[in-house]
Amino acid sequence: MSSRPEILFPLFGEVKKLKGIGPKGAAALEHAGVSRPKDLLFTLPHSGVDRRLRNSLKGFEFPGVATVEVTINAYRESGGRGPFRVLVSDAELDFQLVFFRPNVGWLKQQLPEGERRIVSGKVELYDGIAQMQHPEHILQPNEAEKLPKFEPSYPLVTGLTQRAMRKAAIAALHIAPDLAEWIEPSLLKKHKWPGWKAALEAAHHPKKVADLLPDTPARMRLAYDELFAHQLTLALARARRRRAKGVATVAEGRLGARLVAALPFTPTGAQNRAVAEIIADLAATTRMNRLLQGDVGAGKTLVAMLAMCTVVEAGGQAAMMAPTEILARQHMESLRDMANTAGLRMEILTGRDTGKRRIAKLKALAAGEIDILLGTHAIFQEDVVFKDLRLAIVDEQHRFGVSERMRLSGKGEMVDSLVMTATPIPRSLALSHYGEMDISVLDEKPPGRKPIETVIISSARIDQVVERLRVAIRDGQQVFWVCPLVEESEVMMLTAAEERYRALRLALGEDAVGLVHGQLKSEEKDAAMADFVAGKTKVLVATTVVEVGVDVPNASIMVIEGAQNFGLAQLHQLRGRVGRGGRSSSCVLIYDPPLSQNGMARLKIMRETEDGFRIADEDLRLRGAGDLLGVQQSGLPKFHIADLEVQSELMRTAQDDARLLLERDPELDGARGQAARVLLYLMDRDKAFLLLKVG
Repeated sequence: MSSRPEILFPLFGEVKKLKGIGPKGAAALEHAGVSRPKDLLFTLPHSGVDRRLRNSLKGFEFPGVATVEVTINAYRESGGRGPFRVLVSDAELDFQLVFFRPNVGWLKQQLPEGERRIVSGKVELYDGIAQMQHPEHILQPNEAEKLPKFEPSYPLVTGLTQRAMRKAAIAALHIAPDLAEWIEPSLLKKHKWPGWKAALEAAHHPKKVADLLPDTPARMRLAYDELFAHQLTLALARARRRRAKGVATVAEGRLGARLVAALPFTPTGAQNRAVAEIIADLAATTRMNRLLQGDVGAGKTLVAMLAMCTVVEAGGQAAMMAPTEILARQHMESLRDMANTAGLRMEILTGRDTGKRRIAKLKALAAGEIDILLGTHAIFQEDVVFKDLRLAIVDEQHRFGVSERMRLSGKGEMVDSLVMTATPIPRSLALSHYGEMDISVLDEKPPGRKPIETVIISSARIDQVVERLRVAIRDGQQVFWVCPLVEESEVMMLTAAEERYRALRLALGEDAVGLVHGQLKSEEKDAAMADFVAGKTKVLVATTVVEVGVDVPNASIMVIEGAQNFGLAQLHQLRGRVGRGGRSSSCVLIYDPPLSQNGMARLKIMRETEDGFRIADEDLRLRGAGDLLGVQQSGLPKFHIADLEVQSELMRTAQDDARLLLERDPELDGARGQAARVLLYLMDRDKAFLLLKVG
């Protein structure tokens, strides 16, 4: 691995060595994650203060920051701990400068009686008198030019003042080197972006409020640098994966054709397209790394099954991993008929398999007597050995970490990977999070799925909802009732679910209502689900364990309590649990008043559309990227300057540019490639160099 370029050494030194930053300031910065000068460079001002000189405070809107020239008239010293006051007058108004525990001798030197000074600071009214506490600037009248007309304000950390932050940022700017340009020249010209150092200078020296907006040329360029470094790293990972040898898995398609011929419907164009893309990947001698993204009910399971048919027909094995046992068993139920039709030997392995039963399954798997293994993370365990694993499918990919996915694909020689998600992800996030993958999108729904009517009801009318359910149950319908999301406490969420369960049993009959939540034992969960699927219970009270994959065709009503606390994508997922049978279906969103304007706008989007991609875009706009994917579980990159919500086009441009650069210069040896290497180091992307064939 190559070492960091010498030109960057100053930016990776210690913050405490910067001019004006002492040990205390350095410790405060470090506590906020700013440990190197380069971290300061990318900590940009978020607001600013207008310091233009006024003639007088008369007519000024209090409170606010003002700069004015004054005459010092007199001092008022209070005994004890009271403030020290300096009485001053500007061209039209008398007011006071107020200091607490000052060095009086120093203060009288700064503000001598009878002389004029320029003062700048926050002014407020106290008992009708204007006061400026501890002016931030005191200058001689002939020094007016020293004061910036617009002074930037930085995000503050405890123990540091604005002045110290500004000093530190400027000190970091002074040691920033001139770096060779890594951006494609035509892009720079098109967007009129400044060079890297000029962009930093402009971003740290805004002249007006408009200069703080993300669409200024300087900030756009700096955001692009972050996105480009991220996309270049993903492109290197992609190129490396493409170089990794794979097994060419080729089949005539007999098993898949047999399966499709037995279906009671015709696959959609999107399903056929995704299957064709996967079969082409499997036939290549490089490893597949593909994301299958489909809206609720778009038919990902059929696509996965046809992919597995190809692998088994070619003599290999396939594994499909789900995040929960409920979902793994659901897959087993929904795929069993398809597997039998195609003549595939399918088995399931979960944490519940122990003793002789587990040993028998592992023995059959190692002997090649199982074609497809479904399961939870129990599939990873060391004693799980395949005869010839060719395809690893991970369902609900965002529930698994990268290392878990790698452990599954490590179960065979040169395994192809297909990951699936039922959560439509806005394109900008897909590029950011899955940029090294090829992406197939299922954007059509199978024919025959009826629209779901969505209604919004206040929790004050919950009794009316229960009455409506009584009628629906008599009519043979089944109902999901999802309890409120209580993020602070799983115990509270559990309590809410159990209370609702008891209330509904009283209202609708003891045998009519079942309960499923995360704390139940596997056997109890399965029993509750089995009773509901069989129609023994009519209402299933649940926490969000029913969010993904649970398929009960007879369930036609989804009630979501405390709907205002769920993300739009999650509401969409839950709603997708109904509307799978022949009946018209409905979703009832119960909210707790009072609801904010934003809250009602979010719920109305659910009423307006069933398009998961539109909903995901709205969710991104209203909630932000971190909330949408869940930063902890998604590994979503954290950017200092770039904002995925408003700069999604920049991400697309960065992806195209990164791929273009690697096509022209795969080893980053050319002039622009060398500059890009410096950028990768600057952005802490050192690991990217492990992905290059030559350091």
